[in-house]
Amino acid sequence: MNELESDVKSLIIEKYGSMKKFCETIDMPWTTLDSILKRGIANSNITNVLKITRELGLDAEKLVDGSITYINHTPTTLAAHFDGEEYTEDEMEEIKNFAAFIKNRRK
Repeated sequence: MNELESDVKSLIIEKYGSMKKFCETIDMPWTTLDSILKRGIANSNITNVLKITRELGLDAEKLVDGSITYINHTPTTLAAHFDGEEYTEDEMEEIKNFAAFIKNRRK
């Protein structure tokens, strides 16, 4: 396993906890992923490379060229800080309820 493939494996384990869990997510047999990482990503079927890169948010072309580059450069976390002094307890409760409402709309 080359350094690139080792880095991809580490990324998968970091994000999914195990190779098996990742394979279930992308609907790929574990043996196929293992073979890709051992043989080299550049030597793999494009369909399988795309499954891997789409799920990890990586640029497929750059990965095949040997570098790990994320395609999603937009922030995924939005944070707000309230000291608590500018809002009453009732207003803070309303803010929390609204945030929960927005989260539940996604389901």
